[in-house]
Amino acid sequence: IQAGEMVEFASGVKGIALNLENENVGIVVFGSDTAIKEGSLVKRTGSIVSVPVGKAMLGRVVDALGVPIDGKGALSEHLLRRVEAKAPGIIERKSVHEPMQTGLKAVDSLVPIGRGQRELIIGDRQTGKTAIAIDIISNQKRMNSKSKADSDKLYCVYVAIGQKRSTVAQLVQIISEADALEYSIAVAATASDPAPLQFLAPYSGCAMGEYFRDNGMHALIIYDDLSKQAVAYRQMSLLLRRPPGREAFPGDVFYLHSRPLERAV
Repeated sequence: IQAGEMVEFASGVKGIALNLENENVGIVVFGSDTAIKEGSLVKRTGSIVSVPVGKAMLGRVVDALGVPIDGKGALSEHLLRRVEAKAPGIIERKSVHEPMQTGLKAVDSLVPIGRGQRELIIGDRQTGKTAIAIDIISNQKRMNSKSKADSDKLYCVYVAIGQKRSTVAQLVQIISEADALEYSIAVAATASDPAPLQFLAPYSGCAMGEYFRDNGMHALIIYDDLSKQAVAYRQMSLLLRRPPGREAFPGDVFYLHSRPLERAV
């Protein structure tokens, strides 16, 4: 079995192999673990975790595995892409040379953001961090309506990690009312979802955004928020008996976040 390979239990529940040891394999489960019993049969799928990508995803709300959860039916034509990918090398990277209009005067005039740049939104609770992110997505409607070519438009991927389902529904409704959902993808791993899905969601969203980048288009990806992903990863690591570090977080928690951030160029 490979590290990161998808496995399937006899009950139909899927999981991912994270720990490979001499005598056993540590697997985290993507669904309900109540259907798994001692002695259950587990089979390899032979594939690393992949998610659907492409323009068919636009306007949809999906879970961390790319399965639609918005009640609009199955996805139309799409490609599959691995959630884990190598970040582009040094030579392939261009310096930031093109601005990304957020539509927020304070941001665009004082701390302008460029396409290909990473930006941290940090603040206390209830200070409007998510509101800024949602406003930026909504404001792209105005910019995109002026752009004729796909290469000039900015496609948005919003990754909600560990939020309440009601909150995610409200945010999607706000984006939809601004007519911004047609060029956006929402990836939701809510608080009621298993920790492995919350851990996987940023990588899934990143893979969806990379499709646009690799096809000559532009994409904006928002992770809301990575602290919840770190908490989910801590749960998984402790259950897998990995050595804990400060505040019980595993030693590779920084590598957890640097992977998706380095892929954003």
